[in-house]
Amino acid sequence: MPIIKVEFKNSQGEFLSGLLETPSGNAQSYALFAHCFTCSKNSLAAARIASALADQGIAVLRFDFTGIGSSEGDFSNTNFSSNLEDLIAAANYLEQHYAAPELLIGHSLGGAAVLAVAQKLPTVKAVSTIGAPATAQHIQHIFPDAYEKLKEQASIQVKLGEQHFKIRHQFFVDLENYNSVAHIEKLRKALLIFHAPLDNVVSIDEAARIYNAAKHPKSFVSLDQADHLLTRSEDSNYVAIVLASWASRYLTKSADTKSENSTATVIEPGTVVIHERDKKFTREILTQQHRLISDEPVAMGGSDLGLNPYELLLAALGSCTSMTLRMYANHKKIDLQDIQVELSHDRVHAEDCTNCDKAAITIDVITRKITLKGELDQQQRERLLEIANRCPVHKTLQSKIQINTELTD
Repeated sequence: MPIIKVEFKNSQGEFLSGLLETPSGNAQSYALFAHCFTCSKNSLAAARIASALADQGIAVLRFDFTGIGSSEGDFSNTNFSSNLEDLIAAANYLEQHYAAPELLIGHSLGGAAVLAVAQKLPTVKAVSTIGAPATAQHIQHIFPDAYEKLKEQASIQVKLGEQHFKIRHQFFVDLENYNSVAHIEKLRKALLIFHAPLDNVVSIDEAARIYNAAKHPKSFVSLDQADHLLTRSEDSNYVAIVLASWASRYLTKSADTKSENSTATVIEPGTVVIHERDKKFTREILTQQHRLISDEPVAMGGSDLGLNPYELLLAALGSCTSMTLRMYANHKKIDLQDIQVELSHDRVHAEDCTNCDKAAITIDVITRKITLKGELDQQQRERLLEIANRCPVHKTLQSKIQINTELTD
């Protein structure tokens, strides 16, 4: 994808350095990426996510905050407020030279920054955070002794990772102004939160604080096994694909893009549409209201960015089973506290097959294990088992299915 080097001035007249990752065709919309604290526009997460989003038609501007990377300015004179000002300057640059950003993406402290600045950018329709703290003040725990030292010294050197930085007392004073989630409660924009349960830099409890404070529409995606910096390419690629799919319902497509896609099929209720997202196995699953990703494991030649087709099949049966049990239990006022359904699929040799012409044949077997918790007697448990076998997807899978396939223009 084409990458354009850009420069624009911050509020102090210093030049900030950025890279605009653009699609090979017309950009559907524009996004702004805020990198993590002391990271840069060239961090692996920023570069991979911007590239993957561009592949989905969303142009992304990633830039170095003041005093970071290739941008001018003294880092020791910056603070969280100056980061917000830098984001506004970047948004103004996009609006003046391309189009105003409709999507904000923030990684770690950059996530706290986009949450804080979103209300000041009226063109923004959607916001996404990745491993972000709910408030900027959370960063103080990274430098536990610095605050006391700065009471006696004008500035001190701190180390974060392998890098050394100079900070001043005003850095912490500024953070104290951003210790509330009130701005998240007033966000009034679509929000998607990514966080890894194993994140040892920013606790997943911070994601819960963001989610609980925000109003709908809001969504949460767990980044299983990912680290804070998304150093594995499969994690950052997964974020980008899910993010692009989620954001597509909120972003305004350009006139050129609308013209190109004027023949696109309107998704009717009950219809599922599958779009190819790469030349391997990554697929986007669309309904009228929702988006999912399907893929194959890396060992099978895929990118492992989503459930494989058989896992989706098991998920359909399992979720339908659980819903049916819950509906029955609620209707009959049964004390069913929790339902867990575990499924697996296999092909086994059929020993007794009266209609087989061949010497050996295999059949598909789905094993479903249901765990019911609550004050249930044996009669209730047996009845619930009967109800599980009556769920609509179960009956569909066991009935004769006719699939009609045709090619369309």
